[in-house]
Amino acid sequence: MYAELGIDFEQRWFGVLNQISLHGAMSVSELADALGVTHAAVSQTRGALADRGLIEANADPEDARRRALGLSAAGKKLVKRLVPVWAALNDAARELDREAGRAVETLAKLEAALDRKGLAERVRAKL
Repeated sequence: MYAELGIDFEQRWFGVLNQISLHGAMSVSELADALGVTHAAVSQTRGALADRGLIEANADPEDARRRALGLSAAGKKLVKRLVPVWAALNDAARELDREAGRAVETLAKLEAALDRKGLAERVRAKL
């Protein structure tokens, strides 16, 4: 869809770009915590974004060992183009969820039930 709109964007960049655009510069560890992913996953995305010139890493004035990732001028320009697309995607997903009878809510309940007791554990209890 992004290519159709003439936007050079990979979906895997969403979490990092969205977090930085919402909260300002963040460290890799902060991003990993916020996104619930590994440090390695964020580092990989950081590399791709840096290669495209979309983010910059600057030393934290309070801790020189820490690098804060922030949007570059090109990154800010890209996010400005993406915000309306993300809003439209969110609206479309909500519309689909309503049409599907709150499928997302049902899936969230299923996930919570599996977190409480996994499928394998449930099967073993029946044997």
